[in-house]
Amino acid sequence: MIPVAMNLAGTVESPTVGPTPYRVDRDGRPYVPVGDGGVVLGVHLGDALDGVDGDHVAPGATLAHPDPAASLGLTTYACIGNPVTVRDGAAAGARGWVLGKRGEHGRVLVTLPDEALAVLRPGDGVSVRAHGQGAVLTGAPDGVQLLNLDPGMTDALGIAVGPSTIGLTVRVVVPGRLAGNGVGRPAHQWDVDLAFPAGDPDLAVLRFGDLVAVTDLDVRHNIGFRRGWTTVGVLVHGDSPQPGHGPGITPVLTGPSTAFELTEDRTGPTPLTWDSLAARPVATGAGRRAR
Repeated sequence: MIPVAMNLAGTVESPTVGPTPYRVDRDGRPYVPVGDGGVVLGVHLGDALDGVDGDHVAPGATLAHPDPAASLGLTTYACIGNPVTVRDGAAAGARGWVLGKRGEHGRVLVTLPDEALAVLRPGDGVSVRAHGQGAVLTGAPDGVQLLNLDPGMTDALGIAVGPSTIGLTVRVVVPGRLAGNGVGRPAHQWDVDLAFPAGDPDLAVLRFGDLVAVTDLDVRHNIGFRRGWTTVGVLVHGDSPQPGHGPGITPVLTGPSTAFELTEDRTGPTPLTWDSLAARPVATGAGRRAR
């Protein structure tokens, strides 16, 4: 069975701060967060994380909805690779793609052309052709679950289903003890921050759009520790000075570790790019797809 497609509405988020502009880093120093939400310019899929100086920076724009329940619905059903269209404002008509999701009561990350982002404003309406949540990876080993991914993106991410394992190339494999913000939350609505120690060499090789595998992490429902389990996610936002925070992945695969045959490639290409998003088929309705 193929999940139906749905049209969803969101608005471009405006970054918010509290009565003080400061957050506190892991060493107790205050800092002003830059790039967390709203419209981020000059950052793209494939860029190195260590070249971006900010807090939870994601390439493109962040969507939400003024109705909290609708915002959570938008986040739940939107999947990586779903097409988006700007509906009003100076960038009306521009098209792009969902690249992931964040927590904090429902937020969807989208990538758009640079010329559209330059004139996009908070409050502009954006539609999302949601498709993929609830899809089943045909032929996958028992226990493996696909989530948060348009089924048309499985080939682009290199997900190879074999008779007993799923073959996949990832940038790095990291231990579940790094899982921070997002633990205990539903994986269909949240990403998982990986709290790397300062100076960790893995940080130097990470790029927006990379695949990252996390051992001993089960995200089928609420995100939590489970020995002998593996979760694979797409890297959707950058590092953070906050304790318990760091680069964030949107989970796309989870299952028993024995079901995965992972290859670590620290220098290869990033799988989620504008070109790979643009090349995949688009859902037009239940059971039908077109390019």
